[in-house]
Amino acid sequence: MKKFEISVLDLAPVKQNKTIHDTFNDSLDLARAVEKLDYIRFWLAEHHNITSIASSATSVLIGFIANGTEKIRVGSGGIMLPNHSSLVIAEQFGTLESLFPNRIDLGVGRAPGTDGLTANALGRNPQNINQHFPKQIQELQQYFSAENSDSLVRAIPGEGCDIPIYILGSSTDSAWLAAEMGLPYAFAGHFAPQMMETAFEIYHQNYQPSKEFPEPFTIACVNGIAAETDEEARKLSTTLFQAFVNLIRNDRKPYAPPVNDMDEIWNQMEKMHVEKMLKYSFIGSKETVKKEIEQFQKRFQVNEMMITSPIYDHQARIKSYEIIRSAVDELNDPLL
Repeated sequence: MKKFEISVLDLAPVKQNKTIHDTFNDSLDLARAVEKLDYIRFWLAEHHNITSIASSATSVLIGFIANGTEKIRVGSGGIMLPNHSSLVIAEQFGTLESLFPNRIDLGVGRAPGTDGLTANALGRNPQNINQHFPKQIQELQQYFSAENSDSLVRAIPGEGCDIPIYILGSSTDSAWLAAEMGLPYAFAGHFAPQMMETAFEIYHQNYQPSKEFPEPFTIACVNGIAAETDEEARKLSTTLFQAFVNLIRNDRKPYAPPVNDMDEIWNQMEKMHVEKMLKYSFIGSKETVKKEIEQFQKRFQVNEMMITSPIYDHQARIKSYEIIRSAVDELNDPLL
């Protein structure tokens, strides 16, 4: 089995009976905790018009997290690039990299991160996104390059900054693009598992080495909910299940506390749909999660697993990351 790193995707979850201020403080506390556990990076995701997710101003929140930590890499998983001007993102991440040198990642995706009406309010043009998205990545690379100093349009800050760009995807489209551009590729297996295996195959088989990334680099984002016992972890996971039921019902309320019986909440069709979307969710005790992660890694051989743990209780969430860290350490070093 190929050794791998682990990292964190934080959606800045807003919980029932909690404020968004509480959410941000919990995110910072989590980042500090996983930094001590030697997680390699902490990413935040751009979403809009969803009352359960508070990371809409992603660049601002990255700055808050980076300022409150010391060494962990902090970045976007991702910035939904067609929602923005390439120049503005180059300036924002150039500012972040200048404030926190060698710690900032820029993950970019093409999806809106929201519903159609809100996407329209963001100024997206759905007619040209597939053509415009690759061009925007090239624009970012140009703005970050030292050679852009001769250009009439420059990103200040940003120019000359070493900011790695990661392409995000939940289908096969971005796999082709990441391979063609010689960039790392992160797949959203935590909610769209169906195409992950095919996407990784496309990426590896078609990878064109670049100066920055001579070898392909893959990240799989998955759900991880660990506790002392399988029973406790399954109960904690009902917060995640409820959130996905709410997505299906287009009911965007904050995250709910765990429940004893999901059958009182979802119907059979909803249950089947949620379980399909959450196929790559590692839920259980340390031994259970360790076994599931091992099976996953033997199949996909990724460079990194990015864990998102939508657990209602903050301390239980931190504990989950501690257990997963221990399980992965044992997998990477069987002598432990």
